Amino acid sequence: MTGTDDAVILEMLKDPVQKDKGFVLLMDKYKEPIYWHIRRLVVSHDDAEDILQETFINVYRFEKTFRGDSKIFTWLYKISTNECSRHFKKKKNILQRTNTINRELSTEQSGNDMESSKAILFKFQQAIQELPGKQKIVFNLRYYDELSYEEIAKIMNSSINSLKTNYHYASEKIKKYLIDHV
Repeated sequence: MTGTDDAVILEMLKDPVQKDKGFVLLMDKYKEPIYWHIRRLVVSHDDAEDILQETFINVYRFEKTFRGDSKIFTWLYKISTNECSRHFKKKKNILQRTNTINRELSTEQSGNDMESSKAILFKFQQAIQELPGKQKIVFNLRYYDELSYEEIAKIMNSSINSLKTNYHYASEKIKKYLIDHV
């Protein structure tokens, strides 16, 4: 995440004349990490693109609500995580969603050579998709994004101890899934 300093971007967002330019700088700096955060949660590229767009629409509409008591990326992760949660709630049948995701993962995997490392990675992704919503989010934020529990607590409005417990349970479930399916 290189480029313009967050303080400069915030100042531009607060200035009506420079708001659009500040927003473009914000998107340039954070759209890729936010996209991959969303993509790991929803798997589908199309869904991730839609949620990313909704995230930045909300940022643009509600930038005045950013109080500055956390980092910009924490605020963006919180908004995108909330959008992912809304996406999951829209899905009427959890089993249908899981089957669709597994089919998408299978389709993406079937075109490649089935080397053992790719097969394990595929199973790892399937295991993550089997996790309950909160565990999936905590696991992704901690494992892939390498955020501290303090940062995750701000994103999810949760206690650090609760997050540690969710991460531990998620890790155990993933290990069990891999043992049972590899």
